[in-house]
Amino acid sequence: MGIIEVEHLTQDYGHNRGVFDVSLSVDKGQVFGFLGPNGAGKSTTIRHIMGFSKPQSGSVKVFGMESFSNYFKILKNVGYLPGEIALPEGLTGWEFIKMMSDLRGVENKELLDKLLNMFKLDPAIETKKMSLGDKRKLAIVTAFMGDPDVLILDEPTSGLDPVMQQIFVDYVKEEKKRGKTILLSSHMFNEVEATCDIISIIKDGKIVSTFKASNIKHNKNKTFEIIFKSKISYDNALKKFASKKGNKNVNSIKIISKDDKTKTLCFAVNDADINEFVDEISDFSFKSFKENKFTIEDYFMQFYREEKDFGGINGRNN
Repeated sequence: MGIIEVEHLTQDYGHNRGVFDVSLSVDKGQVFGFLGPNGAGKSTTIRHIMGFSKPQSGSVKVFGMESFSNYFKILKNVGYLPGEIALPEGLTGWEFIKMMSDLRGVENKELLDKLLNMFKLDPAIETKKMSLGDKRKLAIVTAFMGDPDVLILDEPTSGLDPVMQQIFVDYVKEEKKRGKTILLSSHMFNEVEATCDIISIIKDGKIVSTFKASNIKHNKNKTFEIIFKSKISYDNALKKFASKKGNKNVNSIKIISKDDKTKTLCFAVNDADINEFVDEISDFSFKSFKENKFTIEDYFMQFYREEKDFGGINGRNN
C-alpha cells in the first residue's frame, strides 16, 4: 500500500466541475507528478488528500488513515503547500512561522535558517506587505521546515521568478535523494520533468494517463525531420518509404508527416533501426537532418488538442 492512496475519488460540483473516479497511489520515496492546467481538478484532489473535504464517493488515505476523519494527524505529519496562499494579516513572517511550528509541533532552527537563506526571505516583513513571490516563499519554508517525510505541494513555484523556481527544483531533487515521499501538483513541465518518477495527467476532473517519466525521457521511438534539397529527392524518398514494398529496413521506418511545399518529411524510427535508417536516407540529397526530441510537454499536449485525443503512453511507444 502506498503512503498516499486515492481510490475512485468523486466530488461532483455540477456543470462538469469537480473530480470523477480519480485513483492514484504514491509509494514511499517516490516523487509523483500531478500534471494539468488550472481548473483540471488537481487542487480539489489535494484538498481531499489533506482531509479538508469529504469525498462524495471513493476513499482517500494517507499513512493508511482515512483523510477526512484524521486531517489533524495528517497535517502534523505532512509538509503541505497550498496552491492558493492566504496568509493571516496582522502577523510578521516570523510570527507565521512560529504559529505553523506550534501547530505541527516541530522545530528545526538549523533547517529553518537554511531555507530562509536559500530562498532569500526576510520574515520580519508583515504578511500583508509581502509580494506574491515572498508569500509563496514563506509557504515553501513552512512546508519544509519540519523536515517531514511526506510533502504535498500544490503549484509550488507559482509566483516565483525563474531563479527561485530553479532553486526550488534543485531542493526538491535533494529531498528526493533523501528518500522523501512527494506529491507535486503543477502545470509547469520543466519542474515535473526534472523531479518526478511517476506522472498522472488530469483533464476535466479525470485522470487520462499515468506513466513513468523515464518512458518519455528514454522513449525508444525517435522522430527525425529531413528537408530535401530537390523535389526529385523528396518525391523519391516519399515513394520509397511510403511504398511498404522495400526491404525489411524500409518497412520498419514510418513517415509520420509530410510537407510538399517545404519538401520536408518526418520519420518515426525505433532506436534499434537508426543505423539502417541513416544508410537508407543517405541515398537522397537533403538540406537538413535533425532529431525532434519527444518531451513530456509533447505527450501532455496530445490530450489537450481540440481536434482529437490520443491513446496512453503504451500505445504511443508500441
